[in-house]
Amino acid sequence: MKPSRLFAAVAPFALIATMSAAEPINTGASLPKTAAKDQDGKAVDLAADAAKGYTLVYFYPKADTPGCTKQACSLRDSYEALTQKGVKVYGTSMDDEAAQKAFKDKYHLPFTLIADHDAKVADAFGVPHEKGYATRQAFLFKDGKLVWRDLAAATEKQAEDVLKVLDGNK
Repeated sequence: MKPSRLFAAVAPFALIATMSAAEPINTGASLPKTAAKDQDGKAVDLAADAAKGYTLVYFYPKADTPGCTKQACSLRDSYEALTQKGVKVYGTSMDDEAAQKAFKDKYHLPFTLIADHDAKVADAFGVPHEKGYATRQAFLFKDGKLVWRDLAAATEKQAEDVLKVLDGNK
């Protein structure tokens, strides 16, 4: 890969490392009430959806980029195991609805993607972001209360990490 292409590919993610840290929500906190739209432009009420059972809300920098694809495909590939444990999954990035829809369709993602292009969801969760890119983080709620958070979420091991928590092997 030419150096200029390599720089273009990694520059947005380098910006994330220089962001000022927002204060993420703490264990025991309620899922924030925020207005959001999914990949189809439909309203999503995360707080209502997370009122019963487990809900995973994970953030990623950019749809259809290498690390973000690995993270989403990890959850896609373990989706059956996650849903058997009662987990609802929501992927969130600052991409618009069209980018989220294309990402979902291309990789056959069975869960909802939230288009947080105005950063309201990221801000509500305390997820740092800059210039349209949020940091990679994950939040697991049970009955609307935060039970686990990963402030440096994995890419290809995201589902494995969540399943370990659900199995009591933090």
